[in-house]
Amino acid sequence: MVIYNNTTSSSSNFLLTAFPGLELAHVWISIPVCCLYTVALLGNSMILFVIIVERSLHKPMYYFLSMLAAVDLCLTISTLPTVLGVLWFHAREISFKACLIQMFFVHGFSFLESSVLVAMAFDRFMAICNPLKYATVLTDMMIMVIGLVICIRQVIFIFPLVLALKNVDFHGGQELSHPFCYHSDVIRYTYSNPWISSFLGMFLQLYLTGTDLLFILFSYVLILRTVLSIVAPKKQQKALSTCGCHICAVTVFYVPMISLSLTHRLLSSTPRVICSTLANIYLLLPPVLNPIIYSLKTKTIRLAMLQLFHSKCLRGPNVRDLREGWD
Repeated sequence: MVIYNNTTSSSSNFLLTAFPGLELAHVWISIPVCCLYTVALLGNSMILFVIIVERSLHKPMYYFLSMLAAVDLCLTISTLPTVLGVLWFHAREISFKACLIQMFFVHGFSFLESSVLVAMAFDRFMAICNPLKYATVLTDMMIMVIGLVICIRQVIFIFPLVLALKNVDFHGGQELSHPFCYHSDVIRYTYSNPWISSFLGMFLQLYLTGTDLLFILFSYVLILRTVLSIVAPKKQQKALSTCGCHICAVTVFYVPMISLSLTHRLLSSTPRVICSTLANIYLLLPPVLNPIIYSLKTKTIRLAMLQLFHSKCLRGPNVRDLREGWD
């Protein structure tokens, strides 16, 4: 996806940075980073595989969870080459075109995750506030339409922004604050007024993720009102427990994203190592924690995983016995 090398930077390229000031420790830093990437890739792949294979999980809630896992998987893959390239091989240079491509995928999948979290909030709203209409509203066709609208929405807003950046002239050979291309970081090195492009980027982020977050908060206000109207405490607890994983996923996604955006646009004097750390947390924390949260907190997912492993373990010896019998 991304083309980079470790030669001397030319005027049309950028220089990626992993952790400024800690270059000598990159080999050691790469160990926990690789572990986090491995957890993210394996965890989200397992969630996807279990939901696809296990027919009992073919329900709206798990369809949305599979969307979240797929987006997290793609978001992880979009930054993996450059992050490990910088940490392992000191391959810091990235061409402008490759930078634009990576920026499209990073921001596209990031905004896509925000939209999926909105869809999951709508799912919880229907399940708790309108349980009788849940099955009739959230049909398989409706879920496909929601997924298609989410994807079209991202392309409509992200693609024109990337095309606009393609025609902007940049100061080549500049050092970025992250081991991947991030809009508010790259836009600082344009020859034109960076405030215009930065404002457009911030407006887009506020419009997409801001409206998503408001919708999620509004959904939970309605959910909380419905839960508080329930007389039985056990039923209240059961209703709220179904929202626990989603609340954790929303917190893990939005808190680092807002922190990084504010740091870049409002706190220009922040040390670069802090910006780099926040960026890595923002793009790695949700893909790593989401499969852990849902596999630990969701009993059906956990049981489906255990059942799948159990069937694989039983199938292995049976296959070996059959082969021995044929021999």
